[in-house]
Amino acid sequence: MRYPIHVIGASGRSGVALCRALLAHGVPIIPIVRNPDRLPAMPAPLRLADLTQPETLGPVLQDARWVVSCAHARHTPAVLNAAPTGARFVFLGSTRKYTRWPDEHGRGVLAGEAAFLRSGRAGAMLHPTMIYGAQGEDNVRRLAALLRRLPLVPLPGGGRALVQPIHQDDVTRAIRAALEVAWNRPETLVIPGPEPVPYAGFVRAVARAAGQAVPRIIPVPAAALVALAPLTALVPLVPRVRAAEIRRLLEDKAFDPAPMRIMLGIEPISLEEGLARTFAGAPACP
Repeated sequence: MRYPIHVIGASGRSGVALCRALLAHGVPIIPIVRNPDRLPAMPAPLRLADLTQPETLGPVLQDARWVVSCAHARHTPAVLNAAPTGARFVFLGSTRKYTRWPDEHGRGVLAGEAAFLRSGRAGAMLHPTMIYGAQGEDNVRRLAALLRRLPLVPLPGGGRALVQPIHQDDVTRAIRAALEVAWNRPETLVIPGPEPVPYAGFVRAVARAAGQAVPRIIPVPAAALVALAPLTALVPLVPRVRAAEIRRLLEDKAFDPAPMRIMLGIEPISLEEGLARTFAGAPACP
């Protein structure tokens, strides 16, 4: 690509990883952020916009050919309205849209996706599963910190529900691949890890990768854990666990990676490799 990629949310975890990967491959970028102090130094012309003030988007997108939004999908309508007619898009959504316990995050993704599909604009909205491995992400590291203090791990249903986390490297590669596709209409695509695993297996894998003892999993009724969740905010050195997080541990989050392989040519790395990269502190590969 000869023209720059406008990256909205460039100071977020996925945004920073994408900007670094694009620059490493010689692709010019225009990072768009609200707070320039949060963006690491990059050899790129920075632009400022605040998604809570949609009128600030027009001036920074007026020359855009490709727009990648790593911001929350709820902002999709504002991005679509501000970008030129011929612009193409890659949006990051979330598989949270499938939850049986809708929250503000999931409802925002659904609304953003609906706006994108109605728009008829060319591009893709990618819905990643739980992302781990990004610089500063807290999903896996927070779990490892909790496991250091809990020799026994209480899980609803014994942790039988399935999860399929995707490493940040693969999210970055998927976005880059989507930029190379000649989309002629709005498309949506789930981007998952390679295969689902029971949450209990995920917990054990995190413990092993962090060099910790593998904990014993204790099945506990979900209602009891939900009732106890508020107490985690009062216990020193224990990460806060919210009731909504516990409820989501009861539902399978398993997806077929074949569409991602076919449409984007991405073969996601294994959970073991991804966790090894995460705890080794390895930078995201371009």
